[in-house]
Amino acid sequence: MTISLPERVSQSAFDGSRLRVVMLVDLHDGTQKRFLDAYEQIRHHVAATPGHLNDQLCQSFENPSQWLITSEWASAPQFLDWVNSEAHIEQIRPLSACIRTTSSMRFNVLRETGERVTGGSVQHAPRLGDDLVRHALTFTVRPDSVEQVAKILADYTAPAARVDDTTRLCRTTLFMHGNRVVRTVEVKGDLTKALRYVARQPEVRAVEEAINPYLEVDRDLDDPDSARVFFTRAALPAVHHVAAHDRAAAGAVDRHALYYRAKPGQGTALARFLAQQAEDAADIPKSPVLSSTVFQRDDIVVRLIEVDGPLDADPAAALALQGDRKAAVLDRLLDSTAYEPPAAAAQPAQLLARTGMRLITDRLAAPDA
Repeated sequence: MTISLPERVSQSAFDGSRLRVVMLVDLHDGTQKRFLDAYEQIRHHVAATPGHLNDQLCQSFENPSQWLITSEWASAPQFLDWVNSEAHIEQIRPLSACIRTTSSMRFNVLRETGERVTGGSVQHAPRLGDDLVRHALTFTVRPDSVEQVAKILADYTAPAARVDDTTRLCRTTLFMHGNRVVRTVEVKGDLTKALRYVARQPEVRAVEEAINPYLEVDRDLDDPDSARVFFTRAALPAVHHVAAHDRAAAGAVDRHALYYRAKPGQGTALARFLAQQAEDAADIPKSPVLSSTVFQRDDIVVRLIEVDGPLDADPAAALALQGDRKAAVLDRLLDSTAYEPPAAAAQPAQLLARTGMRLITDRLAAPDA
């Protein structure tokens, strides 16, 4: 059977397919029994989580310190709701104390052989990738420290792009909206490896220490558990990305970010709506938006876009409001009270002005770095 790939770069958590999560962990010496006991304590709680279908715990017969945890979920959003929850942070504390290193990968199920799993479906067709992994982190600082933090984040020296022979940093962009900071990263290779590499670099560590006094939530980067909890809570996963294939590598374009605050409990619905709108816009040959990436955690949604021309030339396109009555749909999902003054989705120009994030720095690695 011949499968034709769509002519667009695309990734999505919203295609309705089941999700396979694979986590490879390496344990500290002598912690195998403690790790297994901790897993036994939490696995039944995880099994009761909406969307969870099954999981397996495997131990390497070649290296007993290596363990593999696989799980299957009815959909990616259900997994993300759990993995980003406070319950998950508390559940994995006993496991984390045993782990030396970990690597996690997530896959939509495309084909299967054998007995069909009950729940969810399979991805209907393969997607065309661009060999980049996208991720973001977000946190808040004290409102009276916004300018100090912006200066610290703008002035640091970027670390070398090369992590190792298989992984390199490609781009890091920082934005602020009020006292909220969003850092987006693009990595070629292993995201976990890249994030660990960045955290070890002295120039980055100096920046993190410099902003510590201004954070609304305290952290201690010298305490592994405190650092893990902070960055787990700060994670803002990419749930959708689309770019027209013939325009994805276009020349210099402007990069912007938009901050959407959803009504309580509507974050996933808002991200799904923006993702569908971005997919529809990718079919418009002359759309000013060349690419769109949606990041979402709970009720926080950030959309990173690359635009050909001024951002405010077409506010509806920049906001991913394609077609009649789409502004009204957005209005039902958006928490307008989170903006000052309150945002009105029915007026795209005003909403664009209030959701637009302030660009702090954009670091693009040289292709041969």
